[in-house]
Amino acid sequence: MNPVYSVGKITLYIKTMFMRDGVLPRVTVEGEVSNLKYHSSGHIYFTLKDADAALRCTMFKDSRRNGLTFQMQEGDKVQVLGRIGVYERDGVYQLYSDRIVRSGLGELYERFEQLKKKLYAEGLFDESHKKPLPLYPKRVGIVTSRTGAALQDIVSILHRRNPYVQPILVPAQVQGEGASMTVVRAIKRLVRENVDVIIVGRGGGSIEDLWAFNEENVARAVYDCPVPVISCVGHETDTTIIDYVADLRAPTPSAAAELSVREADELLTRLADYHSEFTFAVMDRISKLRDKLSALGRMMALQKPTVRLMRRRERLEVIEKNIRTAMDTRLEREKHRLSMYAARLEGVSPAKKLAGGYGYVSDADGKAVTTASGRKAGDEIRVFLKDGELLTEVKEVKLLQDNERR
Repeated sequence: MNPVYSVGKITLYIKTMFMRDGVLPRVTVEGEVSNLKYHSSGHIYFTLKDADAALRCTMFKDSRRNGLTFQMQEGDKVQVLGRIGVYERDGVYQLYSDRIVRSGLGELYERFEQLKKKLYAEGLFDESHKKPLPLYPKRVGIVTSRTGAALQDIVSILHRRNPYVQPILVPAQVQGEGASMTVVRAIKRLVRENVDVIIVGRGGGSIEDLWAFNEENVARAVYDCPVPVISCVGHETDTTIIDYVADLRAPTPSAAAELSVREADELLTRLADYHSEFTFAVMDRISKLRDKLSALGRMMALQKPTVRLMRRRERLEVIEKNIRTAMDTRLEREKHRLSMYAARLEGVSPAKKLAGGYGYVSDADGKAVTTASGRKAGDEIRVFLKDGELLTEVKEVKLLQDNERR
């Protein structure tokens, strides 16, 4: 007897078979869109059909962010990349979509991925090659269509933010055959115009519309450009090759203009601050130099001959005064000493003793006679008195006895 299975087990078995199949987990299906429904949850439900069959399809919100770049409509012929799986609740198989492109664009996406891998391997996307934007650009180069809305947005915002900045447009063809060459020529010309930064971009569109900015020659022109380049191709969800190569990627042309220049008011405020700081520094420097000059002037004045002579004369006068004072002091001291010596001499003065009745006796030769011994009668002696001298002759010599001497 054949085994009996539940619906769930059979459905799970079929689902497993789909998952293990060599083709169904990654397949691209082409067909016409019908029964299209954009759900409030963000998911998309639709059917792909052709003349032979129909296939239910689902694209979840997370896949939709990067997998669908245009507004899909009933009747569109598209190619859907995804996996075939089983929806167990309804017991139906369907295509779970990862990416949806208009038919004929699958080759473009393949070329896009191949070029992206090639340039990445060569290092064209490396951050080390990104050039910083100038702080205060004077000339902003613009590469876009002369008639597109992107140009008006860029110029308007540049003028609003900083009317002193000069926008320089080199128009280019931004879509269609030969567009990439016009973009390359415009970039090279702006380099010769000595601009400070270059904005390259256009408004939104399909992958075919934006394809000029996915060409290798444009990517290499941006990489080789010595001037910083801002890319702004399409809307925020659009990504092109030059977005990876450019020094800065802006989500829109308007955002590129915002990023390229600072507001004039900010610049003027900063300049005013710099002016105040510079003025203060200069005035402080002048004040210090003036003080130094005054000090040097005083020093110079002191070095003048007349001033030096005057100062030397003042020093001599001080020295002379000090010498005179010292001499007066010394003279007074010597006078005092002389008075003392005079008083002492007066006490032992012979003249004073002579005045008191004493005399001074000497022999005829002038030698002092202090004793009677050794004298004899007939010797001549001289006696000096207060008012003169006596010349006499010894008549008799009488010597005192020892007891009389005591």
